[in-house]
Amino acid sequence: MRHPGQRPQTPGGHEAGQPGAEMPASPDAGAPDAESARGADADAGTAQRSWRALGYQLLGITAVLSLLVGWLLLADLSPAELTTLAPAALWAHTLEHLQLTLLSAAIVLVVAVPLGIALTRQKLRFLSGPVLVLANIGQAAPSIGLVVLLAFWLGFGFWAAVISLVLYGVLPVLRNTMVGLQHVDQRLVEAGRGMGMTAASVLFKVELPMAVPIMLAGIRTALVLLVGTAALATFINGGGLGILITTGVQLNLPAVLVVGSLLVAVLALFIDWVGRVVEHVARPKGL
Repeated sequence: MRHPGQRPQTPGGHEAGQPGAEMPASPDAGAPDAESARGADADAGTAQRSWRALGYQLLGITAVLSLLVGWLLLADLSPAELTTLAPAALWAHTLEHLQLTLLSAAIVLVVAVPLGIALTRQKLRFLSGPVLVLANIGQAAPSIGLVVLLAFWLGFGFWAAVISLVLYGVLPVLRNTMVGLQHVDQRLVEAGRGMGMTAASVLFKVELPMAVPIMLAGIRTALVLLVGTAALATFINGGGLGILITTGVQLNLPAVLVVGSLLVAVLALFIDWVGRVVEHVARPKGL
């Protein structure tokens, strides 16, 4: 029985209000910290699995390339095949192929990304349909037909091949840029505007970072398409690894045909791997 004036005591025997008094812990007190820790562990596990998959892909590419080199060293090649598959010639064709691909990809990025951003703005959205129809021409037309027609119009050579590749690769980047920006949560955009941010600040600090994963997926798709399509540049004297494929077919040199086809495939896989690495590194945390 408590006497009048006596302070109530806590379950630990301390008087309430004294420094040593302990309040009962709430059962949900550590819940947010535990959930945050579980979320961080899940993100770390996902990132680790992604890097492991990228490592396996690089090992597979390296293994295929090593097997190809070993086969070339041990195969009984004819003099014509030895000349065509000389290391200096292979390196020169590979550099030409990379030059075609990277230059075309750079032009695609310079054209498609700003155009995709512009078409998602309120004042220009009415143009998105007609622009996408025009951009789809490169994908709808047969690639070899597009290359040859542009060559007859612009002249045979390197730049005709580059322009045809640009028309072929612009759609994935343009489409994914628009889709990525359209799927940004509008509540975040309105929150940025409510904080006094300008339209440009909202675009570069809110919308584009949120749209990066979808945009990078489109860029990676375009790069892989460009690597494969660049082999057609040989039909208009544009250079590249396609010369090995056409030479192998025309002169009945199976080894040259196989090497050319495998080099294009390995290069496409390597470009895809590089794109996945960039996509993984540039992805905003938490997405």
